[in-house]
Amino acid sequence: MSARRSDIGGGERGMTMLEVLITLVILMVGLLGLASLQARMQLLQMETYQRTQAAVLLQMMTDQIGTNRINALDYVTAQPLGTGQPLQDCSGQQGAARHLCQWSNLLLGAAEVHDGERLGAMLGARGCVINVEPEMPRKFMVAVVWQGMTPTAAPEGTTCGQGQYGDDRLRRAAVSLVRIGCLQNDPDTGACVTP
Repeated sequence: MSARRSDIGGGERGMTMLEVLITLVILMVGLLGLASLQARMQLLQMETYQRTQAAVLLQMMTDQIGTNRINALDYVTAQPLGTGQPLQDCSGQQGAARHLCQWSNLLLGAAEVHDGERLGAMLGARGCVINVEPEMPRKFMVAVVWQGMTPTAAPEGTTCGQGQYGDDRLRRAAVSLVRIGCLQNDPDTGACVTP
């Protein structure tokens, strides 16, 4: 009778070791999945941060153009502002030139600095203001573009920053249209006068 008990106990010990090994394998697969999920969440958090920063900078320039309607044409950029340009001293500038200078510095991340490194903007941030409709009522397209973390579909509707990020599927864009109506009518004809 005692021999049978030792055989039964020995068989249970072997099964327990196998169960522990299977449990460890399942646990390892679960932990690898959790680590992958954590890495993906960090990428999504960075994408969200960049999109929020772009929305703030886009709204800033849209408001500047809307506020300074008479001089709206002075906001048009010949080339993208931001990445690829040095920080500028904007103190001696006025009007649209000052606004564009400050916007360029913010695109470069000048709003937040930590240990000498500018952190306040998106990766490779650029901004463009394009005069879409030259006749009254005028229409301007304001675009903020930056480099995303993973490839997606290339943005449509703006060429700002196109070809600057290697694969255009890494380029992200936030775009807004600003319409400037007739600001002044000719007293004799009533026609719209272009400022």
